[in-house]
Amino acid sequence: MIQIQGASIYIDEQGSGSPTLFLHGNPDSSILWRGIIAQLKSRFRCIAPDLPGFGHSGIPKAFKYSLPELSHFIDDLVIALKIRDPLNLVVHDFGGPYGLAWAVKHPEKLRGLAVINTIFFSDYRWHSWAKIWRTWPLGELSMATTTGWAFRTMMRKNAPRLSEEHLRETYSLFQPRTRKMVLDLYRATDPKNYKGWEDELLQLTARVPAIVLWGDRDPYVSLAYAERFGAKQVVHYADYGHWLPAENPEDVARRLGEFFK
Repeated sequence: MIQIQGASIYIDEQGSGSPTLFLHGNPDSSILWRGIIAQLKSRFRCIAPDLPGFGHSGIPKAFKYSLPELSHFIDDLVIALKIRDPLNLVVHDFGGPYGLAWAVKHPEKLRGLAVINTIFFSDYRWHSWAKIWRTWPLGELSMATTTGWAFRTMMRKNAPRLSEEHLRETYSLFQPRTRKMVLDLYRATDPKNYKGWEDELLQLTARVPAIVLWGDRDPYVSLAYAERFGAKQVVHYADYGHWLPAENPEDVARRLGEFFK
């Protein structure tokens, strides 16, 4: 645990070498990256935090959700971890707004970028569950009635290769604090806020090496977005869904290792 902005933030840190930061999304935690880190830790310093309100992490007081503030949180994290060399960044789902906003504001601290099934575009349209979570009191009712069975069924429907162990452990961390954070994140995030930022991201990926790894069976973020990050390498996984890092950690780790090498 380390202190960031007055909150206790859990970090899974393993290995040595070029620093590589992994940022998860909803409803995940650092365990999303467990299988990948196991294969990369012999060559990279792998760092996977539980983002605020997820996993074992607390929430900074008066935490805000604007892109500048998400960027500020990640920069405080990087500073607290004493990462002085440019780092490799891997983002997934809501880890995208955190990490990509930080990369846009601190390009000198970025060595390479890997993007996996996330959003950063002003023309994005919310999926059906997001619309529910953004609406009071439907979101509160949804969170209150999400049982372990319903949770696992929904995730497995869109990612059939997720293991039962991964699903059960992820649900065990889906506590009231996390459920509230999910609602707060979705309600504070408006795609129109990416205007301007998306252009700066493309300027960044024109200079910094970037790769996109995309699970095409993602019902939340269309595969059409994969080609829009400006990456010179885009790899589609036709038989995998939204949780590609946990569905196929072996091949994702292989791709990341080759790319960041």
